[in-house]
Amino acid sequence: MRLSATLPYAGDPETTVRQAVAWESAGVDILWVAEAYGFDSPTLMGYLAALTRRAAIGSAILPIYSRTPTLIAQTAAGLDAVSRGRAILGLGASGPQVVEGWHGVEYDRPLGRTREVVEICRRVWRRETVAHDGIYQLPLPAGRGTGLGKPLKLLTRPVRDRIPIYVAALGEANVRMTAEIADGWMPALFIPERAHDVWGGALAAGAAKRPADLAPLEVVAGGPLAIGDGLEAHRDLARPAMALYIGGMGAKGRNFYADLARRYGYASEADRVQDLYLAGRKEEAAAAIPAEFVELTSLVGTPDFVRRRVAAFAAAGVTVLNVTPVGPEPAEDLARLRQLLP
Repeated sequence: MRLSATLPYAGDPETTVRQAVAWESAGVDILWVAEAYGFDSPTLMGYLAALTRRAAIGSAILPIYSRTPTLIAQTAAGLDAVSRGRAILGLGASGPQVVEGWHGVEYDRPLGRTREVVEICRRVWRRETVAHDGIYQLPLPAGRGTGLGKPLKLLTRPVRDRIPIYVAALGEANVRMTAEIADGWMPALFIPERAHDVWGGALAAGAAKRPADLAPLEVVAGGPLAIGDGLEAHRDLARPAMALYIGGMGAKGRNFYADLARRYGYASEADRVQDLYLAGRKEEAAAAIPAEFVELTSLVGTPDFVRRRVAAFAAAGVTVLNVTPVGPEPAEDLARLRQLLP
């Protein structure tokens, strides 16, 4: 099992990078940089590449709607070059609220688009002359645009012709596709004891169609981290973010995170969190997250508790334990956690 950590994406970049350098020294194998609607992810990733030496640097995630597939491929290839082969391309469909509200792009055909982006990126990195006839038309067909477009290939030679692609997926069809075509899977709000019931069938169906040239699927999951006696209250630091995702990341009836909570068995609780959050009662929404849900998605507690949670994630097939340090000594916690990994 490898260790990864997700950097805060709403803070000061200088502070964030200093944290990342310390976390790499503590033994973190992968540093993930999120992108929502604050600073973009690739800028900070390039900065990290200059100041780190060993850890892989991944986007978690780049939304597929905000860039063309070839630009996504160029960005990943550029990061792989400046990091000397340490890039991971994390992709996801995001959601209608951000895609249509912030980017002004129609949220349509997320699975088909993800599949085509993955295919096009891999062709770009192999320096093929790219012509594609699907949702994405490369070059534009006759009758669209000026008619002057022609198939092109990447000008520069990538460090690697196969940069790992990890996909953030929650729904059954998306998880099935991810298990078929991606190098890694990044689920959110992962409860290891219930993961098989929720995703086992989709993962098995995707794996049955997985090409022979792909290594086994990496699974990236974890939660907040703080190790020590009397730190249980730090679990509650995750509540506002959980309330945001379950309650506010989408409209009523169109929220992937609320749907996941329902599939875990928290249907009435998810409805209440959503109702409170959408009514503007955010603190009440955070308080309404079940304590069990908060506990099972965290690694916050005594060393024995954290050791048991690590074992549970490992038993659920997690190969990259992804954490967000929330304790008073984050680098020390990461170093201690490193010693607990199988």
